[in-house]
Amino acid sequence: MVAQDGKLRDTDVLNTKGILRLIQSIPSKKAEPFKMWLAQVGSERMDEIADPQKAIDRAIATYREKGYPEEWITQRMLTIKTRKELTAEWQDRGITQEKDYAILTNEMTKAWSVHRARI
Repeated sequence: MVAQDGKLRDTDVLNTKGILRLIQSIPSKKAEPFKMWLAQVGSERMDEIADPQKAIDRAIATYREKGYPEEWITQRMLTIKTRKELTAEWQDRGITQEKDYAILTNEMTKAWSVHRARI
């Protein structure tokens, strides 16, 4: 990686998964609370895989904890549902590349913005 002095330096780096694995390997009692939290979060995500409604409920609870109004939460959940339906339709019509999804989303946003400006 490039250092502050502009020179290249050998550096060890980890992605998120690597960092979590590293933390799991730390043989310290001080790391135990974090390891327990990781185990709890992992268990919750596995439960959400088995029952996706749990992920939806968690998202709603998080929005409420952050103080978002119920109307906003309802609209957000509807937006997510609509977006999933739209991307499923695009996939059914042969869109497979992330770049293509980005292009289509950008075009829709531009069209929406022009329409909103006229209102």
